[in-house]
Amino acid sequence: MGVEIQESPVSADEFADMKAFVHDYLAASVENESEGGRMRWYPWHSAEYRFNHILNVVEISSEIARKEGANVDVTRVAALFHDIAKLEADQDVHAEVGAKIAREYLSTHTDYNQPFVEQVCAAIRDHSYQGDLSDLSLETRCLIEADLLDKVGANGTALMLLRMGYESRTHMDAAEMVGRVVDRGKDVKERVESRTAQDMVHRRLKRVTWFQEWLTGEVSNMDLDGTVADMATGMSDD
Repeated sequence: MGVEIQESPVSADEFADMKAFVHDYLAASVENESEGGRMRWYPWHSAEYRFNHILNVVEISSEIARKEGANVDVTRVAALFHDIAKLEADQDVHAEVGAKIAREYLSTHTDYNQPFVEQVCAAIRDHSYQGDLSDLSLETRCLIEADLLDKVGANGTALMLLRMGYESRTHMDAAEMVGRVVDRGKDVKERVESRTAQDMVHRRLKRVTWFQEWLTGEVSNMDLDGTVADMATGMSDD
């Protein structure tokens, strides 16, 4: 028996409007704070970074949902709203607050049926769940797996290296900092359940591990001023 194909309830224009709303909401969250917003001393707590993270999670979760047979529209709309309250609410309640914002938007700006809205809001509300992913809906699992995956790989590595400057670290700490991404990737690998997410984290972890090994081999032979030692290159300065 074939699988019934249902027309997507979310049009391209509607999704674009949602993206604009989320972008503007995050920007307003920062502007409304007298000191520049909560935890704005790292660039990845800015509205720009948060929106970029959200778009990454939309893309990753949509791919997982398509391959795992989840409702792609529920997944991608939930992904779009999942961190909308991140810059104004405490970490332990941002998911619940985000679900309320999404419910209000979907109820006033769209005419989607109630089951669709409920599934989206449930995924947003539960995306910080720390228990067994098998306890959750398939769409929520796709969202959580995508949220975890964006923290490992090239993106997570770049952010960790950027953090070095804010912690007044030198290049000599680079391999150790990338090692944190490797450790995080190993934790993610143990947590994700879908075959698609497992394949993604395997590829990302392999690349980051290779990069860490590359750094370890080269940075360990650097002088404190950042120049490569003669014995490492086999060349003199003249």
